[in-house]
Amino acid sequence: MAKITSVVFDIGGVLIDWNPRYLFRKVFENEEEMEWFLANICTYEWNVQQDAGKLFSVATAELQEKYPEYSDKIALYYGRWEEMLNGEIKGTVEIFRKLKSGGMPLYALSNWSHEGFPVAYNRYDFMKEFDGLVVSGYEKLLKPDHAIYRVLIERYNLIPSESVYIDDNRPNTDAAAELGFHAIHFLSPDQLREELIRLGLEV
Repeated sequence: MAKITSVVFDIGGVLIDWNPRYLFRKVFENEEEMEWFLANICTYEWNVQQDAGKLFSVATAELQEKYPEYSDKIALYYGRWEEMLNGEIKGTVEIFRKLKSGGMPLYALSNWSHEGFPVAYNRYDFMKEFDGLVVSGYEKLLKPDHAIYRVLIERYNLIPSESVYIDDNRPNTDAAAELGFHAIHFLSPDQLREELIRLGLEV
């Protein structure tokens, strides 16, 4: 097996616990109504459009026009977006720091809006410790499109066969594997540690 010379992390769901439910549990009176709202109005797919570069204000106005009866709740999605951040996923950040202290080059490849990303970047200290970051909102490209992985590879001279890619979204790890990365579908910090050890890393 080739020696691992770099590790690439997704951020949301791997290093940072992000979930719109942390906000909307404060807004809706019951779980069922909240889940309907997130499945049908402020959907995952809608949020991803902003990860590709669409402005929060434009996306919000479009959805409010379509669903005027939910206008106030739609406004909260980005108006109180920071309340969706529930802190670091401590076990993964510990792995990150162990790799960093051992001299392993660490990179981020994240689907994240260019408007929201600076909030997380400034809030969490470990974010400044990456050797390089590629964020979809700035690139106007989204995972799992191979094009954004190629931006990462070319910008930082990564060798996929010598690189680990970690993501909680299966289509994203599948895309990384297609490009030659050692791809790990993240389920928990303990599972991640085991898989990294299997690849010969000290964590």
